[in-house]
Amino acid sequence: MFLRPIDPVVDGAALHTIFGNPECCTWLPEPAFASIADTIAKLKHWNSGFEKTSWAVAASPNGPALGRIALYNTGDDPDVWEAACMISPAARGQNLAARALSHAIGYLFETTTARRIFADIDPDNIASIRVFEKLGFTREGQLRGTWNTHIGIRDSVIYGLMKTDPQPDIGPAPIVIA
Repeated sequence: MFLRPIDPVVDGAALHTIFGNPECCTWLPEPAFASIADTIAKLKHWNSGFEKTSWAVAASPNGPALGRIALYNTGDDPDVWEAACMISPAARGQNLAARALSHAIGYLFETTTARRIFADIDPDNIASIRVFEKLGFTREGQLRGTWNTHIGIRDSVIYGLMKTDPQPDIGPAPIVIA
């Protein structure tokens, strides 16, 4: 597995298999994007804003993106970051999200002053909950009615990981391409 910086234009079509798929986008605030151009536009928007640390997950250095890993600072506190991941349906079941996130989290803790990373997950998104629990995140609470999404008002389950928390070894690290 390889991690490389997202290139919205190059990775847009491959990532549209996620962001254009209504089932994959169930737990996102917005519905699936209608076109590859819409996916590319959203990736450009994310990369030009607060998401300076996002990567494509790929099987080979120049291979198509199988998913996206993002760590971003929401601006409230420079030492508190949020984590997110999406893996294409065809690539699920290979532990890619956990392995890629584990590496990205380690990188963030080593290269920044981050002290805490959290994940804001819909309580019905069992797959994401399992990934973050596998990585040592602790369920910290549930916020009721916090998201107004395309499927209605939804709760959030907050999972957190402190820099000082034990981080499990979940398998071989990805190869990172700068």
